[in-house]
Amino acid sequence: MTGGAGFIGSNFVHHIVRTTDDRVVVLDKLTYAGNRESLADLPTDRVELVVGDICDAELVDGLVARADAVVHYAAESHNDNSLASPGAFIQTNIVGTFTLLEAIRKHDVRFHHVSTDEVYGDLELDDPRRFTVDTPYAPSSPYSASKAGSDHLVRAWVRSFGVPATLSNCSNNYGPYQHVEKFIPRQITNLIDGVRPRLYGAGANVRDWIHADDHSSAVALILEKGTIGQTYLIGADGEKSNREVVELLLPLFDRSPSDYDLVADRPGHDLRYAIDWSLLRDELGWAPQYSDFSAGLDATVRWYRDHESWWRGAKSGTEAKYLAQGQ
Repeated sequence: MTGGAGFIGSNFVHHIVRTTDDRVVVLDKLTYAGNRESLADLPTDRVELVVGDICDAELVDGLVARADAVVHYAAESHNDNSLASPGAFIQTNIVGTFTLLEAIRKHDVRFHHVSTDEVYGDLELDDPRRFTVDTPYAPSSPYSASKAGSDHLVRAWVRSFGVPATLSNCSNNYGPYQHVEKFIPRQITNLIDGVRPRLYGAGANVRDWIHADDHSSAVALILEKGTIGQTYLIGADGEKSNREVVELLLPLFDRSPSDYDLVADRPGHDLRYAIDWSLLRDELGWAPQYSDFSAGLDATVRWYRDHESWWRGAKSGTEAKYLAQGQ
């Protein structure tokens, strides 16, 4: 699998080791968002870490040649970073996916491509609709545009070359091993440090949250039973505004739900994401275990409290970057 030392990828590796006897080879470039410590407690006879780039065709070909299946998590994935340096997103998310697809085509290996709901753009806050597999693509940032491009490549390789692939577009993940630049772990680690949370704009933007464990179980099921060529949307009915998330977090630290600050909104900030995952439920029988967002949030807070050594090293640099941006 690619990107297995990142946030969502490492959770998938832990899920596979916990629920199967499979052996996992992780290909990860170990950029700032990849952390070998996320895999440190896993058995070395079950998990092999290969440090390398998914754009390295020779390396990718050799790894795919000895695989039964490839799950593609690797991506540049932070919207703010894509606004500052879009080139890296084009290279990793589009060229990297192309490189993988060519190796998959050569060796005829089962492939699953992990994508995001952000390819669909956003919805109005009062819009009753949710994204479905038929929603037209309308990406609004270099990140989401590059992921949309990678999705189109996978579908084209399925149709043109018969590549045995499935795709999934998932809503926002939260849980263990997420970099402190992201919304929920940033708020949690700030609260651990006694810092008031900060919200973009009025905090009204809505995300459809899913615990990374649930995302992992959905991908594993799609890999095993999914229909080739099909796209599955993965969600957990977890729509919450950013303000609601912070107001749920603060009492977990014995703080008032109103104890936060508002800062300047970021450019092109999508209003609302919402996922209709009924196809996954109806066709494959999947359902999330963390259907109670508050319970999942509480478990996530406990993980960050118990694993300070994992995130502490990245915290000061992340906060310095946001301070320079007034955020």
